[in-house]
Amino acid sequence: MKNKIIDLLDQTIQELDREKIADILEIPPKEDMGDFAFPCFQLAKVFRKAPNAIAQEIAESIPETEAVTKVTAMGPYVNFFMNKEEYAKEVIAKIGNDYGSSDIGKGKTICVDYSSPNVAKNFHVGHLRTTIIGNSLYHIFDKLGYHVERINHLGDWGTQFGKLIVAYKKWGSKEAVEKNGIPELLKIYVKFHEEAEKDDTLNDQARQWFAKMEQGDEEALEIWEWFKNISMIEYKRIYGILNMEFDHYTGESFYRDKTASVVNELTDKNLLQESQGAMIVDLDDYDMAPCLVTKKDGSSIYATRDLAAIFYRKKEYNFDKCIYVTGLEQKLHFAQVFKVVELMGYEWAKDQLIHVPYGLVSLEGGKLSTRSGNIVYAEDILKESVSKIKEIIEDKNPDLEDKEDVAHKVGIGAIIFNDLYNQRIKDVTFTWEKIHSFDGETGPYVQYTYARAASVLRKTGISHVDEIDASLIADESSISLLKELERFPEVVKVAADRLEPSVISRYVMSVAQSFNRFYHENQCNVEDQKLKEARVKLVIIAKQVIKDALELLGIQCPEQM
Repeated sequence: MKNKIIDLLDQTIQELDREKIADILEIPPKEDMGDFAFPCFQLAKVFRKAPNAIAQEIAESIPETEAVTKVTAMGPYVNFFMNKEEYAKEVIAKIGNDYGSSDIGKGKTICVDYSSPNVAKNFHVGHLRTTIIGNSLYHIFDKLGYHVERINHLGDWGTQFGKLIVAYKKWGSKEAVEKNGIPELLKIYVKFHEEAEKDDTLNDQARQWFAKMEQGDEEALEIWEWFKNISMIEYKRIYGILNMEFDHYTGESFYRDKTASVVNELTDKNLLQESQGAMIVDLDDYDMAPCLVTKKDGSSIYATRDLAAIFYRKKEYNFDKCIYVTGLEQKLHFAQVFKVVELMGYEWAKDQLIHVPYGLVSLEGGKLSTRSGNIVYAEDILKESVSKIKEIIEDKNPDLEDKEDVAHKVGIGAIIFNDLYNQRIKDVTFTWEKIHSFDGETGPYVQYTYARAASVLRKTGISHVDEIDASLIADESSISLLKELERFPEVVKVAADRLEPSVISRYVMSVAQSFNRFYHENQCNVEDQKLKEARVKLVIIAKQVIKDALELLGIQCPEQM
């Protein structure tokens, strides 16, 4: 129906294209103002008339149709009144199992680089943001038909591993590391830095061990590989808690034998300059600090490995976009790396390499019990969230079936939804009381709405409805819900275009709120079978859209709460 209104406006207004008309078409705040409204402010300069006069002229030139029963000017708006029965039929007919899906990405590949923890260090709460945002972007692009490569670019190479090897040999033991895992590695790593303050030769030893790693020394690589395997056990456990997977765990080390060709190409293209013994690409002309490519000793740095990764991915996956989900503090780094690729003559770098930055994360509402100092570990915060939801269930619904499973889905969902509800560039704060509320703009509220819809279907005994009498769901709350459901495919596309999962989370919140209004105003389990089926049909499609939208965020839906 919205498309029919856009068609009418497109035929009438030559000065705006169809896409622009679709962008500014609104849903009025009150039912008596119509079903859709077109603001005329943007046409004032073009027509050199007041928006009110423009609205009047447009309204008078658009004929009424079977679908649009009335067109009127209300101030600077052109307001459209729909045939609500026809509208209900049209929306319901559109919503099937693949609703919101698209083939616009068919034949195209997107690489998403996210999570990327540093090996031998705990997966802390800061890693949750990149992991959650990246996972949602994967689901969104997958929904639109793109082939998505999920890449975990592990921080598994560099001088820090030379330090860790020195620390292990001096103060560690195989038994302690195998027993305690990453916390033990972190403990001896911290000790290295404490001791290096007193004895700088330790740093020399660390550099020597890393040099051995780069040269392929068997002992050095064996110890490093062991540290990496221990780390992956913990990381995969956390990804399991989050119900997430990756296609590739190709970290920095994967590209260590691929950096030489990049350096050679930079040299051949006269882009490298010497600076205090190191080799750089000068970026003064672009108001950026130089991009360091090799250190004084000729060894690679993370920028070199990022360059190698870009060329490997382009060759291996022939990506149409390569997206990097990292903190805002890495904005300069990626700007430098992308610019170097462009300077090497690869024009595709301008629009195919994309940095997706995000804000910081912090914790409020009481100190979380952690295993080390001020670091908040991701596993701790996830388990704490599940535990708190479990307490709420024990208090509110102790007889609930599958309490453990429900607590897990709701507890994890609360963390994810809280992270994705605001624009990613904004900072995120974990406040337990807020994120676990079943009443506010939270994950549990939306999940509870889904469970409420499931409960309606169980009580009515109806799980599938074919044809309905659409005139029975032409009331205000039903039409408001249908308007929200109709928006889903458009919302998915907008979220992808903006690389912004919050578009989905804000949308599904609106759907949940509209559904709850419908639920309170329309009894579903009534004696009139036709009325029951019509209302239940609306419950079925709303339940499906809520589930599909939450899945795009990486959130699961319990059938009962």
